[in-house]
Amino acid sequence: MASRQPNFILFITDQHRADHLGCYGHPVLRTPNIDRIAARGVAMDRFYVASPVCMPNRASLMTGRLPSAHGVRSNGIPLSRQSVTFVDLLAAAGYRTALIGKSHLQNFTGSAPRFRKPEPPPALRRPPAGLSRALDHGLEGTQYEEENPNAWASGKRAVNVPFYGFQHVELVTGHGDQCGGDYLHWLRARHPEAERLRTPAAALAHGYACPQAVRTALPEALYPTNYIRDRTVEYLRNSALRDKEAPFFLMVSFPDPHHPFTPPGRYWDMYEPGDMPRPAAFARADWRASAYVERLTEARANGTANVSSQSAFAVSEREALEARALTCGMIGCIDEAIGEVLSALEASGRREDTVLVFMSDHGDYLGDHRILLKGPAMYQAIVRTPFIWADPSSSAHGRHCGALGSTLDVPATILERARLAPYSGMQGVSLLGTLEGGKDVRDGVLVQYDHQVGPSRPGRMLRTHALVTRAWRLSMAEGIPGGELYNLQEDPEEFFNLWDERKALEDKCGLLAQLARTEMESVDELPLPSAGA
Repeated sequence: MASRQPNFILFITDQHRADHLGCYGHPVLRTPNIDRIAARGVAMDRFYVASPVCMPNRASLMTGRLPSAHGVRSNGIPLSRQSVTFVDLLAAAGYRTALIGKSHLQNFTGSAPRFRKPEPPPALRRPPAGLSRALDHGLEGTQYEEENPNAWASGKRAVNVPFYGFQHVELVTGHGDQCGGDYLHWLRARHPEAERLRTPAAALAHGYACPQAVRTALPEALYPTNYIRDRTVEYLRNSALRDKEAPFFLMVSFPDPHHPFTPPGRYWDMYEPGDMPRPAAFARADWRASAYVERLTEARANGTANVSSQSAFAVSEREALEARALTCGMIGCIDEAIGEVLSALEASGRREDTVLVFMSDHGDYLGDHRILLKGPAMYQAIVRTPFIWADPSSSAHGRHCGALGSTLDVPATILERARLAPYSGMQGVSLLGTLEGGKDVRDGVLVQYDHQVGPSRPGRMLRTHALVTRAWRLSMAEGIPGGELYNLQEDPEEFFNLWDERKALEDKCGLLAQLARTEMESVDELPLPSAGA
């Protein structure tokens, strides 16, 4: 292994499942530039999220801690500015650290919370304001308004740095063609009718039936993916060359292919729905829909489904194939942008000392089980994501690794490669040895999900935890009887829940014991003792 501390470029996409890359076996989608990264390194086939939604998993990526430990249990809870991130450690060690693109460590919708604790009984006197919570995390104030879209729309010009360890930030908030942050000012400066181009009235006509399919009027050159491309190339041409002795860590974070489905220009019809792999749920009739899927199907049939929201809803086969084709178009746009970044890295003369990482924050059902987007059903489509590690000092090239890995493990892996010790409380483990062909370091991955809507019991948010092993996925939802148990080797589509099957009783008991042990191991070890007693 090289003695000099390497540079790192971490590419991260949004709502991008593992099987939607050429190097992960997609039969139609072409991703030559991401595949080129995989050809130089190792692709993990069993890499899982810490949580299958944006804010919790991105907070886990930054801290190496589970949502129950870092506190961002669901979307809508910002990561505490008191949290130490692995980027903080890199910066303290002399790395120049930069984020270009999406952060989503803080709230970026400007909307009110959808969940509030119920009011106490009227006969009881309420606690005074300063004593109403067991612990005041202090998640208010201007330091938690960095991503607020209202602030950016009304004139905010920059993120105050350092921002969770990043010394340089060029921010993109939102999704599709409705992004904000630094991108909003850049867009306004380049097109006098930028706001009009993003209105529903300006959207181009199309024949797709899929909800949230929008043929944007924004030119390709002005689309958020290409803003991130241009700004990253500029950073590599200038900042990365300013001091070649100082290593850099650069996170390039794309808000696509998250819905709405808005591939710009030629990417709209780059892929045809009829060429997409047909979701197995539409190809066979012998599978058993879960109660969750049945509720979504019924809501869509009776017209009560909200198909404009962030939550999952049922879809037809046509809609699923359209969503897949448009998703592939968005990924194609990202792949070409990454190609430009790789060319700029090559031109900078720093490719041979730069570790390249590609990953996603979570997946999308994309028609699996006849549903779209994401939710509490922890099917492989949303919990399994790509993870590619390409280290120029390694001899591992073009290899696929079947070991289990988690978003939690990324900080420890990067820190070990940078020869930096982790901080106390980091729950992830380094995958560096595994990526080099060594032994597996995990026998299971814990996935945690909280959601503001749909309480499993009064006064609580919806909570689901899952354990994924090499052979099984077991899930339980708080306050809901039973659970889910799938044999991933015999039933990779997760069509047959074995929770109540006698033949799986011994396996279920073993997995429940493993889940209990994993939950115990995940209890936060901080604060550490300050004295003997």
